[in-house]
Amino acid sequence: MKKHILVIPGDGIGPEVTTWGKAVLEKIAEQYGHEFTFDEALMGHAAIEATGNPLPDETLEKAKASDAILFGAIGHIKYDNDPSAKVRPEQGLLKIRKELGLYANLRPIMLFDELLDASSLKPEVLRGTDILFFRELTGDVYFGEKKRSEDRNTASDLMIYHRYEVERIATKAFEAARARNKRLCSVDKANVLEASRLWREVVQELAKQYPDVETEHMFIDNAAMQLVKNPKKFDVVLTANLFGDILTDEASQIAGSMGMLASASVGDGTGFFEPIHGSAHDIAGQDKANPLASILSVALMLEISFGLKEEAKKITDAIDKALKEGYRTGDIADANTDKTKILGTKAMGQKVLEYL
Repeated sequence: MKKHILVIPGDGIGPEVTTWGKAVLEKIAEQYGHEFTFDEALMGHAAIEATGNPLPDETLEKAKASDAILFGAIGHIKYDNDPSAKVRPEQGLLKIRKELGLYANLRPIMLFDELLDASSLKPEVLRGTDILFFRELTGDVYFGEKKRSEDRNTASDLMIYHRYEVERIATKAFEAARARNKRLCSVDKANVLEASRLWREVVQELAKQYPDVETEHMFIDNAAMQLVKNPKKFDVVLTANLFGDILTDEASQIAGSMGMLASASVGDGTGFFEPIHGSAHDIAGQDKANPLASILSVALMLEISFGLKEEAKKITDAIDKALKEGYRTGDIADANTDKTKILGTKAMGQKVLEYL
């Protein structure tokens, strides 16, 4: 198989973790006889510093010409402390999603038994959890009209959805549920929000085409509670942009750390694969970042974009072996971890390559 992959390291710890995602792709290509070619591009704070634009035209052109994109992280503390900044790193991420038609964000909550104690939740609550989130990416308040009054004392963000936007991601979620355990939970706030009423109406109509899938509707506040009370009750979770952003970050505690969660943003063309953790500037350049989420994002890329399920499983098996052998990065270590087996970014990346 020949594929061209664009690597966008991004900001903070992004360059450190994508280094190991790329290294794993190269190792898989070598073992299975694939040919993966690579290019690199700027986005986010790094792009603003270099060009003044969070998504330079050159990056967008390279993205459209690639078969898949491996992304690191986006953001910088200077923008967190200046909400009035007109140009922001996150604008680059929102724009590339829109330009590439990436309307569905898939976030699998993959639980490794060895990390049950890394979570703040009880092991007996967690064991057996396997959730696949489908978060809509191109609608909602993130893309709706934004206003600020002339006196700067009033602000509004329009929560907006079109029927086709709900239909296309719901279809992907129903298809995934049919291939898994045939259970889908659609999360909304239909008791209050008109946009959620449209969401529920569309999902209810579509559910008739999937009579073999058990469909449940749940309000966002209840879903947030149930996710930590009984995560095993969920199989496929379908939700809107804002609610999905919050729920999937909450779900990172199930896996023990944001450093363990991968994601795929897909549409009908080039897929975009990234760990869900942020740029983490407080540890950037210190060899402390967990590279496993970036490596798991590579496994998602191989399976979802390229259909290489065997290669994807080999990657997750290598990570599982490293964890079974007791190796940890700082974010997933606990009081019982052998201090000699707490590894930095580079050593953990090397360990996964060794087990590959």
